[in-house]
Amino acid sequence: MVGKVLGIRDLEQFSSRRSSVYVDPECDKFFELPLFIAASSNDITPKCQCWQFSPGKEPALRSFTEIKQLLQQNKKGDVKKILRENYWPINSAIRSQLWPALCAQHLTKQNLLDGFYWEMVHQVFGTTELSERPIMLPAFVDATHCLPYHLTSTGRAVADRIVNVLGYDCPDITYSPVLYPITAILLHFMSEEEAYLCLAGLVGSKEKTFINQTKLQHEVTWKTVMQIAKKHTKSAIAYFQRICPGQKLERVFMDWCWWILAGLPFQHLVRIMDCYFHEGIKVLYRVALVIINLFHKECQSNNEWSPDNIKNDIGNALIKFCKKIPVSPAKLLHAAFSIRGLSTQYISRIFIKTEMTLKSRSVLSSGSKQLIKSRSSDNLPTSQSQVNIQMMSHTLTIREKLHSESCRNLLFTLWSWLPVRITMYQPVLLYTTEEHGCSLTTFYVRVEQHEPTLLMIKTCNNEVFGAYCSSRWFERNVKDDKGQRQAYFGTGETFLFSLYPERAKYPWVGIEGDRDLGHSSELFMAADSKMITIGGGEGQAIWMDENIRFGKTDGCKTFNNPPLCPSGDFEIRVLEVYGFVGI
Repeated sequence: MVGKVLGIRDLEQFSSRRSSVYVDPECDKFFELPLFIAASSNDITPKCQCWQFSPGKEPALRSFTEIKQLLQQNKKGDVKKILRENYWPINSAIRSQLWPALCAQHLTKQNLLDGFYWEMVHQVFGTTELSERPIMLPAFVDATHCLPYHLTSTGRAVADRIVNVLGYDCPDITYSPVLYPITAILLHFMSEEEAYLCLAGLVGSKEKTFINQTKLQHEVTWKTVMQIAKKHTKSAIAYFQRICPGQKLERVFMDWCWWILAGLPFQHLVRIMDCYFHEGIKVLYRVALVIINLFHKECQSNNEWSPDNIKNDIGNALIKFCKKIPVSPAKLLHAAFSIRGLSTQYISRIFIKTEMTLKSRSVLSSGSKQLIKSRSSDNLPTSQSQVNIQMMSHTLTIREKLHSESCRNLLFTLWSWLPVRITMYQPVLLYTTEEHGCSLTTFYVRVEQHEPTLLMIKTCNNEVFGAYCSSRWFERNVKDDKGQRQAYFGTGETFLFSLYPERAKYPWVGIEGDRDLGHSSELFMAADSKMITIGGGEGQAIWMDENIRFGKTDGCKTFNNPPLCPSGDFEIRVLEVYGFVGI
């Protein structure tokens, strides 16, 4: 009987691609409130009233074949437009192919294919059979937010197993409360192995952020949402602060992701995921802003959300409001994508500024003694980082004419300036003029696909300085929507440094303060066939010619730095570029 189908793809696909857990007719239904797709539409009957659709002529929707072709052609902009505009029914079979294809774009570990998951399952649990006993969840899971989205006990056991395997394969994940809910959503539309591969792609993505994986990232994210909301939903924020003067705004925004994941109806959530799996977490940012504005309007017109009813707990009221959200998924997303001035670059700038502020406060709160320590080894919590520095000191040509201990101290200082997550990776020498010659072409061939990179220059006058470059040098070839190459690229994580004779770090000026510093403050990196530039605005912090022989350094607005060597002009004795293994 058709009612025995366990999931939402058709019977043939399920029986051919799922494990026995999903097709055994004696096992519990995988969904307590399933959506059935049968051979005939007459047999389709959603059991949950909230998932039914009003009758009428459906608009022509794009097929997976069309989207797949665009993905293969790397036409991501066209795919984004289709995902935003096509409102497939919640019980559409397209997601069983669409979601894995979208997540596969971000997959960096190609060895995850061809049975990798089941090998990992066997390695972790000693068997591929699903245990009837409860599985202890990894420490990074928030037990209070293991949202099952109507999965049965079998479905939840599968979700438990997936996050355990992911935690085993990705030990760097230390805190990720949204990972379990997203796992549960994926299992509505695909097999266990496919769900794991999707998560691996989202977690390992280098170009976009999908899932936070540390407590620091989690805190930075909700504070970023709060900062964006203060600008884009000013009236609502002012209203909340007025009616709840004693309640901190931070407490409300700490739970921002649960407005969406725990509050919104499932049909809204599925449509959001269609776009999220392609565009990343910025989709959730947009949805959160719309929720704030809608809630604000309802507070002014609906007694249920009057000040007296919500003033003691706005956060909980927001989640309750989302459960009864008065707009359709189509209207919600239309409003979200109509918000202007919310570019990826803007979000990234706020995120990086927030992250670096938190790190600075963490150091300052430890007192001046700890602040001095942080200049040398505070960012080296493990013996592995000590080994990494030792390895780098052996390859570093600039150590010449410096005592080994002095070189080591310089590297410890430099290491303490790197983003904390980078210090855990092993440095590798990608390019050196001593070995690979003085050619910008060779530089690009050996370096351009690595992110981040560390450039170190030693001049003929023995000055030593350089830059931490947050983006790939390949981005010099990226074109905008008009087909024009971008002159500058990079992010606010980029910074300059001087090691000898002066020792100093020059971070991006945008880290401090919320004021708009203008275009000249965001000229991080630029490059073409004739030169490389780092920093701009009334001067170039570092400029090198195509032969990597001569360069110049000026003060610039992006980093507010002095010239990195007294003469301004310099002749390059050695240029070395380091990457980091495993990133």
